[in-house]
Amino acid sequence: MQRRKLFRTILSAGVITLVAMKSPAQAPLRVAIVGLVHGHAQGLLTALPKNTHVELVGIAEPDTTLAAQYADKFHLDHKLLFTDTDKMLDQVHPEAILVYTSIADHRKAIETAARRGISSMVEKPLATTVADALAIRQAAREHHVQVLVNYETTWYASNAAAYREVADGKLGEIRRVVVHDGHEGPKEINVGPEFLNWLTDPEKNGAGAMFDFGCYGADLMTWLMHGQTPLSVTAVALTDKPDIYPHVDDDATIIVRYPKAQAVLQPSWNWPFSRKDMEVYGAKGYAITEAADHMRYRLPGDKAESQAEVPPLTGPQHNSLDYLAAVRRGQIHPDGDLSSLETNMIVVQILAAARESAKTGRTVELKPLPQ
Repeated sequence: MQRRKLFRTILSAGVITLVAMKSPAQAPLRVAIVGLVHGHAQGLLTALPKNTHVELVGIAEPDTTLAAQYADKFHLDHKLLFTDTDKMLDQVHPEAILVYTSIADHRKAIETAARRGISSMVEKPLATTVADALAIRQAAREHHVQVLVNYETTWYASNAAAYREVADGKLGEIRRVVVHDGHEGPKEINVGPEFLNWLTDPEKNGAGAMFDFGCYGADLMTWLMHGQTPLSVTAVALTDKPDIYPHVDDDATIIVRYPKAQAVLQPSWNWPFSRKDMEVYGAKGYAITEAADHMRYRLPGDKAESQAEVPPLTGPQHNSLDYLAAVRRGQIHPDGDLSSLETNMIVVQILAAARESAKTGRTVELKPLPQ
């Protein structure tokens, strides 16, 4: 099998809109954390001390025992800790909040910050219902703030490389995208009890694996389709481990249909190992991503599949904190990218339709959301 490296630049206007960076050094962006019940907060608190573009100025978590555990583990100054979000925001005046609550609590956190002119970045997905997503969009517009959504896969160079193959016309028009996301299950990988509690609650998480991991594929497909609303969504949800997950699905298949393309999303808490990969099939070729830095592809005229080790993304596309700082400083306009509110409104629409389809056994037709 032929091997070759990708040496072309992955960043372009098609992936993200960059504005000329200001040369003078700027003070770090003041950020505060709202909630610690999302287990990804551990990764955030590992990354924060190493990042020069942001400064942590407060943490709001009503569970004082949980907050103390985090403070001890990450050597946090206890002056950073608050039990009330309003009090924290009014006292420390952050420029943005990082939301690590349950998904159902995203709306409250975003609206609370927006009323003070504070932007938000939440962990995926944006919301559990379309009604909440519409309310979030209204708050962002009314108060002129940014609302962004963080996905691990946004920072995968392999996904950016696949996007470029499509944008450059090398694959032809997209016909089918297949996305696999998930792991062995949250209990099986020993997530904390505060995390497992809401992940397995259909009201707080929206569903089970369907929302937890289906959002990745919905986000990628909406990005690849330039924000086009799908025609319909058909989904099947299973609970293969009812003794562990009695109230939510642990495996799902979601078919998202467009006029000339379809996406097949396969979120699961039943994979034998953790995976986040994507297959993009066009009229002339295909690209298959594997983890963050590897891609297999076959283009017109190729006699065999090729492989590429993709170099890491650079600058503000490298991680969520640098990206947030660049957006807040006006150095990036998140128009239709993977983190943008516009993209993630459609993600919630797809997930909500998938949940309804799985419940009713019927295909759910979609129309563009009201503007």
